[in-house]
Amino acid sequence: MIRKVASRVPAKLSNYIGGTTVATVPKSTSPTSNTTYSVLNPSTGEHLTTIPITNNDEINHCLSIAHTAQQNNWSVVSPRERSRILLNTAEILRTETQPLAELECLDTGRPISETLLDIRGAVDCLEYMAGISVTSSSVGQHILLNGSEPSSSFGYTRREPLGVTVGIGSWNYPLQSAIWKSAPALACGNSMVFKPSERTPLLALKLAEAYTKAGLPDGIFNVLYGDGTTTGAALVSHPLVSKVSFTGSVPTGTNVYQTAAQTMKPVTLELGGKSPLIIFNDAHLENAVAGAMMANWYSCGEVCSNGTRVFVQRSIYDAFCQRLLERTSKLVVGNPMDPQTHVGAMISEDHLQSVLQYVKLGLDEGGSILNGDDGGGERIRIRDGECEEGAFMKPAIFVNVQDDMTICRDEIFGPVMTILPFDTEEEVVRRSNDTPFGLAAGIYTRDLSKAHRLAASIEAGTLWINNYNLAPSELPWKGFKNSGLGQENGNASINYWTREKSIYCEMGDMYDCGYPM
Repeated sequence: MIRKVASRVPAKLSNYIGGTTVATVPKSTSPTSNTTYSVLNPSTGEHLTTIPITNNDEINHCLSIAHTAQQNNWSVVSPRERSRILLNTAEILRTETQPLAELECLDTGRPISETLLDIRGAVDCLEYMAGISVTSSSVGQHILLNGSEPSSSFGYTRREPLGVTVGIGSWNYPLQSAIWKSAPALACGNSMVFKPSERTPLLALKLAEAYTKAGLPDGIFNVLYGDGTTTGAALVSHPLVSKVSFTGSVPTGTNVYQTAAQTMKPVTLELGGKSPLIIFNDAHLENAVAGAMMANWYSCGEVCSNGTRVFVQRSIYDAFCQRLLERTSKLVVGNPMDPQTHVGAMISEDHLQSVLQYVKLGLDEGGSILNGDDGGGERIRIRDGECEEGAFMKPAIFVNVQDDMTICRDEIFGPVMTILPFDTEEEVVRRSNDTPFGLAAGIYTRDLSKAHRLAASIEAGTLWINNYNLAPSELPWKGFKNSGLGQENGNASINYWTREKSIYCEMGDMYDCGYPM
């Protein structure tokens, strides 16, 4: 199944600049041609395709095109027309849901059952931002300053596009990341140069082609391939770039922030997390177990918002662990193209080894793997003729752990859950907040008053009550503390893709200003 889909992928991908694929920039002054990056299929370990590492000449060329297109064309297009193009793009992508989901399986190793849902969710964001374009992207305020008389002076605000923006996407949700950044940027009249992760390059090109087919003017959405240290760094520091949106790790996000600050660029950063999932003794047990599984096993644990610190009130701790063990034992880890698969491959062999090292460290520090007898925390080989060399592991449920253990402090970004008992509400709030991260949190209880108290007390940008890891476009997505800056999604996202200008209008004379006539 995997190799059949992989046969549709071109041997080499090219940048998408000005509405078409571009192999090189004409008359490049670089003494050497671009280097390349070999993309591997995480499920098989085999070569999938090759991408260029875009050099400075191509970056300059692309940003110049994006700047001209935005200034001369897109910034003066009406919000209604921008909305129509976004809706057209959504319709194009929706008709291609199955093949796009299959490509995302190749890119990420995630199961087809997940990628189908994620493609649909990403397209929903396009439709939501199409509405934002009409209703909010260019809406200002009218402010009376000296009463309501016709001669009174007044002020108004004007909302304007920023210009050329840069999006740097994540490898775990490649299409979602590209749309969460590009849809609001385009809705507000900006152009974008998008750099997907070098590990997952396939979907960004499909999005670019859909935008063009939908009627987006050439040069408004462009795709540049490359790594972070070469292509990404050059984009962030470039003087033509007005804003950067980045999703990734805290160390890389810190570098992006520092680089952008040198030219006073605004940034949106969606970074890592070590989120708490709090389960009280009055919670619906089956719902709570389902929430813990969604908060840890989805995407093979490679989700920044995952609730990997599962705090369970002591009186139901044993019952919770038993039911979680029973349900986790039924998970199918296997070929991601198989609709029966629950957990697919990790993104790469090196990332798998990193997660396995954390498992070993957790055992060395005194933790126990609840499902160790079932192979929890171990690498597995999928004997199906395709996935033998893929990066697969069995999810691990750690018990007998302490808050200060490394596996309870570091973002592992893999299927490693820690379960910690607690006694009181005050205690669990304190322990939940004892982390440098503040991306997300979950609360399971039938007592909504208690749920709202905790929601107000926990230091996280996104919280769920009696659910986990849902990300509707209507709600803001943001992190506190080291988990990020700014927000994606929601109506207020336009504040991060526009600038607001304040204009004072004098309706009377001002010659009697206090200076001599």
